[in-house]
Amino acid sequence: MEEADVYAIMSDTIWTVLLGAGPILALALIVGLGIAIFQALTQVQEMTLTFVPKIVAIFVGLVLALPFIYATLSHLSQTVFDLIMNGPV
Repeated sequence: MEEADVYAIMSDTIWTVLLGAGPILALALIVGLGIAIFQALTQVQEMTLTFVPKIVAIFVGLVLALPFIYATLSHLSQTVFDLIMNGPV
């Protein structure tokens, strides 16, 4: 395995992590901003108001995004296993 192969695997791994975590992180960001705007407008400073809706939204988003995350991770693992099976060129 050459340096270019290692670089390609590392690059694919970073992109896979970003693609897999991106939808959930974006959802948490949007829900957090919505709650912050709501709290600023109403001046309700309840601590549980920030955490409970975010946790629920993250769990729902995770359930909905799970097939996409699985497909992304499956593609990366298949690529790495193919490189292991073929060996050095």
